[in-house]
Amino acid sequence: MQFQLSDELIQKLEVLIQQQNDKELNLTLEDVHPADIAEIISELDLDEATYIIKLLDSGKTAEALMELEEGVRERILENLSAKEIAEELEEMDTDDAADIISELSEERQQKVIAQIIDEEHADNIVELLRYDEDSAGGLMAKELVKVNENWSVTGCMAEMRAQAENVTRVHSIYVVDGKNKLKGRLSLKDLITAPSDSHIQDIYIPKVDFVNVHTPAEEVAQIMQKYDLEAIPVVDEMNRLVGRITIDDIVDFIKDEAEKDYQMAAGISEDVEADDSIWRLTRARLPWLILALFGGFISVTVLGTFDAAMKEHAALFFFVPLIAAMAGNVGVQSSAIILQGLANKSLRGSLLKRLLKEITLSLFNGVVLAIILAVGGTFLLGFDWLFGITIGISLISVIVIASLIGTFVPIILDKQGIDPAMATGPFITTSNDICGILIYFSIAKLILGF
Repeated sequence: MQFQLSDELIQKLEVLIQQQNDKELNLTLEDVHPADIAEIISELDLDEATYIIKLLDSGKTAEALMELEEGVRERILENLSAKEIAEELEEMDTDDAADIISELSEERQQKVIAQIIDEEHADNIVELLRYDEDSAGGLMAKELVKVNENWSVTGCMAEMRAQAENVTRVHSIYVVDGKNKLKGRLSLKDLITAPSDSHIQDIYIPKVDFVNVHTPAEEVAQIMQKYDLEAIPVVDEMNRLVGRITIDDIVDFIKDEAEKDYQMAAGISEDVEADDSIWRLTRARLPWLILALFGGFISVTVLGTFDAAMKEHAALFFFVPLIAAMAGNVGVQSSAIILQGLANKSLRGSLLKRLLKEITLSLFNGVVLAIILAVGGTFLLGFDWLFGITIGISLISVIVIASLIGTFVPIILDKQGIDPAMATGPFITTSNDICGILIYFSIAKLILGF
């Protein structure tokens, strides 16, 4: 049965915490999954959440900490001593522990690492901290199962059992040589069915997908998605096996990147959360709002140049919001498709081919919408046929231009090494508003002759 968080449960836990009834608290949360523990912690105040973290088994709370939103986790970590944080890190895989400790100040990082009893675990965490967080090295975990190509099958089984104790889930068995260089992978079926006197070099599979520690995380995600991999080994510059990346790490990375792109497309320039400070939220939102404000000033200036048209053909004014809205919507649609193609590397073909396709598509959409608008306007609003033609041609032109802007701005930004997600949202909407209004009145001036 799926866990359901209720007000009654939260109230019960709050009372038990106030009473410091540790026995009943442990019984209540004994069978609750760490992800659900994280959901509960998010609903408690800081002191209550810290109490739960300190009370429960470190193995469970370590997993719960990883499930928390970053802002909530940071506040809880501030409430824990270096020794208490170290105890949590010792229960985590090295990649998760490195993610947690990277959120601390450098001074606190050193204090926490000094408190970790397992020196090898501490060394592995320190090694992972040296890599960029958006690289394969920053995503990988040190825990894995590897065997030497010269081992016998019998000796290999014993060694694997010892290694597997430190690995949460064994996705693959990797084969290395005497210098720890990656040679291939080992099928568990082949290992079990092989004669006991045979050696690993006789049965391992030399073909194995792998990535370098400096491979960008996006490229790692694409490789794992393309080949349906649950895990992929990571090697250093000398082809030595140094870690592995599992699918859950890639899913988390994709989720984080999607959230960043969504926020950027909405005009939020920093990675923020709803419970961040007002200053940080303002700093993230204000730059794009200022850009939109300047865009609005330009739109007003453009409208001012057609003041005579407003007086002579007042009805033109009522279609300004419609033209601007259509320009913005079409631009965002086009840029969204291009962004998707850039993200999954499915955007193929020449720019000319893309140009012709986009023009054809926007022309078709524009003609359909223009006919609906012209016919509807003529019969429902009663304006004459020349005015209807003006609106229709303007709409088609605006849709074509907006579509091209939405298509090529992300491509150009991507080629310049700039995140193309910046092209969506306020940027595209504002630029297309201005272009749309300018095109609309220019065509109206040409046809209606004012």
